[in-house]
Amino acid sequence: MTQAYAATDFADRGQLNSVQLNVVTLIDMEKAAATKSLDGCLYMMDNSVGGVGQGSDHLETICKQGQVINWIVRPIDMHRRQDGTWPPMPKINNLVFLDIEKGDEDDVAERRIMTELKVYGAPDRMRDQYTAVYYYWAGAVMSDAKPGVYRYRFVLELEKEQGTDKLYLNSVNYPALRILTV
Repeated sequence: MTQAYAATDFADRGQLNSVQLNVVTLIDMEKAAATKSLDGCLYMMDNSVGGVGQGSDHLETICKQGQVINWIVRPIDMHRRQDGTWPPMPKINNLVFLDIEKGDEDDVAERRIMTELKVYGAPDRMRDQYTAVYYYWAGAVMSDAKPGVYRYRFVLELEKEQGTDKLYLNSVNYPALRILTV
């Protein structure tokens, strides 16, 4: 049985007035490419109040209806190498919300949870020691989204070390949004 939360359950309720939340995911690109899996390769953090699972791949982010959420992905290794090259970059190709209520975590949710605001990112040629480069996916929680827990999976596009081929991987442990009644 899941516990229902309301905005009044949190001592720091002012944070829920924030227009945007950030979910930052660090990716162990070397391990993901070697194993062709994201299992044990994602480390997620957010700036929500009361979220659980910080630093893991099953983060639960507390949010409210209408709130904008930015998912930011970065490789763990972000520094220019001695040979002058940059490490490969990850990119969020999609976020897929799942219909857990049906009992099958592979079922895609029939009802929209988010309004997609697009995929954003900066080109690699802008990389330097002073400019952080990363990709992010932004979306707004639907204003009529029913309060509850919504699990999702990442579809990530990883650049390979050699060549122009891309590696597409789905997260295997599902992070979640916990939408509160406000």
